[in-house]
Amino acid sequence: MVRYILRRFISIVLVLWVIATGTFVLMHSIPGGPFTSEKQLPPAVLKNIEEQYHLNDPLWKQYLDYMKNILTWNLGPSFKYEGRTVNDIINDGFPVSAQLGALAIFFALVLGVPLGIAAALHRGKWVDNLVMLLGTIGYSVPSFIMASLLMYVFAYWLRLLPAALWGTPQQAVMPTICLMFLPMAFIARMTRSSMIEVLEQDYIRTARAKGLSERAVLYRHALKNAIMPVVSWVGPLAAALLTGTFVIEHIFAIPGLGRHFTTSIYNRDYTVIMGTTVFYSLWLVLFNFAVDILYGFLDPRIKYVEERG
Repeated sequence: MVRYILRRFISIVLVLWVIATGTFVLMHSIPGGPFTSEKQLPPAVLKNIEEQYHLNDPLWKQYLDYMKNILTWNLGPSFKYEGRTVNDIINDGFPVSAQLGALAIFFALVLGVPLGIAAALHRGKWVDNLVMLLGTIGYSVPSFIMASLLMYVFAYWLRLLPAALWGTPQQAVMPTICLMFLPMAFIARMTRSSMIEVLEQDYIRTARAKGLSERAVLYRHALKNAIMPVVSWVGPLAAALLTGTFVIEHIFAIPGLGRHFTTSIYNRDYTVIMGTTVFYSLWLVLFNFAVDILYGFLDPRIKYVEERG
C-alpha cells in the first residue's frame, strides 16, 4: 500500500509538471501578449510594463521562474486586475465555486443513486421508464438552455427566485439544479445498469438462498459493488464542479473561479489562465488519487501490490 501511494504521488508530480509546462508553452506560443492590445500605450510605457512583469526576460528564465513560483504556490500578479494576484483571485473565487459544486454533487448523488436502484428493481415498469426519461432529458438539454428556462419560469414568470448573483439560499437553487441535473441523470443510469448486472451474479443468489432479507441483500451486498463505477466517475466530476463551471457561473453572474477563468481568456490575462489551469489540474489528480484509494475500502478484492516483471 505504501509503495502504491508513493508511485502514485510520483505520477501526480509528473502529470502536474507536464500540464504546467504545456500551459506555459501554449500561452507563449500565442501571438502577441497581454498588453499588446493596449494600443493607447506608447512603446516606452509598454516596455516598462514588460520589464516590471519580466516579460522581456529570456523564455527559459521565465519558465524557471514560473516553475519556482508554482512550487512555492506564488502564482504571480494578475495583468489585468491592478493590485491583485492570482492567489487572491483563487482565494476569492474558489470558495464560491466549491459551495456550488458541493451542492450539485450532493444532490446528484442523493437523487441519482436511489433513482438508479429503483429503476433496476422495477425494470420495465413505469418507475424504470420515468428514470430513463429523466436521463434522456438530462443528456439532451444543455445547461444554458435549462438555465434560461428556469430563469424565465421561476424568476420572471412566478417571481419565486432571484435571477442571478450569489449569497443567499434562494440564489443557489437554480444554478444548483442546472449543475446537478446532468450528473444526476448519468449517475441514475449508471447505477441502474450496474445494479442490474450485480443482481444477476451468483453471490447474490447465494445470499438470498441463505435467507437474508431483500434489504440486506440489496444494501449490504449488491449496492457496494454496483456503486464502484459511480465512484470512479464522481472523482473527475467533483474536481470539475468544485473548481468552477464556466457557463453556469457566467449566466447567473456568480463570482466563482470559472467566471474568473473565462474573463481571463477574454483579457489575455496569462498568469490567471496558467494559475487556474494548474489549480484545476491539481484538484483533478488528487480526486482521482482519492478514488483509487477508496477502491481498496469498497472492494477488498483489490490489492495494491508491487508490480513485477
